[in-house]
Amino acid sequence: MPPSKSGIADYSEALVAEMSKRSEISVFDEHSFTRFDRAHFDVPLYHIGNNPWHGFAYETALRHPGVVAMHEGNLHHLVADLTIKRGDWPAYLAECELNGGAEALAFAEKVQALQAGPDYEGVPMTRRLLSTARGLVVHSRFVAEQMRTQGYRGPIAVIPHGAWLPETDRNGTRKSLGIDASTPLIGAFGYLKPYKRIAESLRALRRLVKVDPRVKMILVGEPHPEFPVDQLIRALGLREHVRVLGFVPIEKFVDYMSACDIILNLRFPTVGETSGSLQRALGLGKAVIVSDVGSFAELPDDLCLKVPIGPEEEDLLFEYLNLLVAKPHLAQAMGARAKDWVARECNWGAVADRYVEFLGMVVAGTAPTDKLVERRPEHPPAHQTQSTQTPATTPQTEAETLEQLVEPWIQPAAVQYAQQHTSRFVRTLEMIPPGDETKSILEMGAYMQITPALKFELGYGQVRGCYFGPAGRVDRRHLVAPSGQEFECMVDHFDAERDVFPYEDASFDTVLCCELLEHLTADPMHMMSEINRILKPGGHLLVTTPNIASLRAISSILLGYHPAFFPAYIRARRPDEEAEARHNREYVPREMTQLFQDSGLEITRLETGEFRDEPHPEFLWVRNMLQRYQLGEDLRGDGIYALGCKMGPVKNRWPEWLYS
Repeated sequence: MPPSKSGIADYSEALVAEMSKRSEISVFDEHSFTRFDRAHFDVPLYHIGNNPWHGFAYETALRHPGVVAMHEGNLHHLVADLTIKRGDWPAYLAECELNGGAEALAFAEKVQALQAGPDYEGVPMTRRLLSTARGLVVHSRFVAEQMRTQGYRGPIAVIPHGAWLPETDRNGTRKSLGIDASTPLIGAFGYLKPYKRIAESLRALRRLVKVDPRVKMILVGEPHPEFPVDQLIRALGLREHVRVLGFVPIEKFVDYMSACDIILNLRFPTVGETSGSLQRALGLGKAVIVSDVGSFAELPDDLCLKVPIGPEEEDLLFEYLNLLVAKPHLAQAMGARAKDWVARECNWGAVADRYVEFLGMVVAGTAPTDKLVERRPEHPPAHQTQSTQTPATTPQTEAETLEQLVEPWIQPAAVQYAQQHTSRFVRTLEMIPPGDETKSILEMGAYMQITPALKFELGYGQVRGCYFGPAGRVDRRHLVAPSGQEFECMVDHFDAERDVFPYEDASFDTVLCCELLEHLTADPMHMMSEINRILKPGGHLLVTTPNIASLRAISSILLGYHPAFFPAYIRARRPDEEAEARHNREYVPREMTQLFQDSGLEITRLETGEFRDEPHPEFLWVRNMLQRYQLGEDLRGDGIYALGCKMGPVKNRWPEWLYS
């Protein structure tokens, strides 16, 4: 575990945080493993890597067999540390014979006689651990096949390496490096060992700077004592183009990665390790070039460029770098696909789910041994915007939808307002999951604008409304359309931030919270907690609210105006007249994801759109600025539309991002 200088330590910290939400976990590290008592647990889970940090876990796994997460397919360095460095040559010789037979034993005897160095690559030293393991977790089919080749016949789960989706300040970090927004920046990250193809990368860079002298490179990681990288940089004449930043804390490590346009994650030879640095780069949406070997070869071809190992490696590496530098839009598009992929396949919640599922199968004895345990993710990433339902209607225009579904029920004085907000009304109706006679829906802040359509167009058998007012008051709203069709709805009054909602647990299949969140002044999570309580398991919540990260808001603040959509105070004209509530806090789209997660819901659809169906050519300069600085252009509409599904109870009643 951290602060160990190990990628597996960072991995373990992230995994434990998510697994702790799903199961009871005790963590034993190099300081506390002596207190481990096997009798207190259903199953031990050991994380094993090929370095001395994992000696205590390896030896405990031999004494108390459990499930082993094999982070790579070779443990020779680890076993050598546990034997040779302790002066226990008989144990080392025995391990070599166990893993490689008489030939490996004969070679090990030469190693003992100092006639040769250990055969680190040829003898993987895994058989003893595999002979006791009750199950294996690996990150790739490549390592799974290695484990079968090395003799393991028990259950194996292929679980992708988790990925981080960090938020960083690319342009601020570039400023600290003395690099402007347009300078092409290439980065290589992690321990600067020769097998990471640093020399090949620098030689390709030497050719690239002759084509484009602007190009810069940073090397971030602890230099290897036997690899004189500074000397190589000088010999190649690259001192003006390459900086070695050395070992840095993980926060700075990620910042430097975010500043890059292209990430090199090359390595050969490989024993199947999955790179945590690679996962971070993909999660940051970076264009990545990898070696076409091992687990890296399994990455989808549209997420990264793959360089085969061989005599043409340097040539192809130069061509790929030249392409991405010359056509930055290609690099950005590739990075966007990578970020989408890791959000869907490798988010830590999904990884933890699969760990817990596999551990349960091992405990129950139901894990298959004749095939790999693999499962595709069930849900799309939160930022995808595909609709999972059929729109309420399919008229030719939004105006026709409004005229057919909404206007017949609106008071004449409010028709103009509805027409000005056609896009918002129509998109809201399109995103609401359709109902039937058995299903119930609650519209919070019900103005009776779209409320009848919930029954007559979306099919809900029970439609209820609520509004701000003294708790206990209930109004009966009765509407008659020009056609003579009648609609009736009960509207409950209460304070959504303070009162217990007047409904039983699990009362509604769907709750609408449209243009209400931004008005709350004190405790929005009270409302979200109550919504969770009254939603049925698997029920849906639709929230719509203004977007303070929209193109309009960015334009306003840069021109010196207030960015909020409705920040003005409103004065009541008479003492007994209730003033319309102003916007107290407006939100950005990523906060919707946080709000839903903290509230026990999972976003299934998140998008933005205009409140009014009007072109905005005056905001093109803002979009051009975002492109120049590689800031996100999506989710920049005036309104946020977030649809989520109830997954469980509230997770965090007082999230720090929302409460001081």
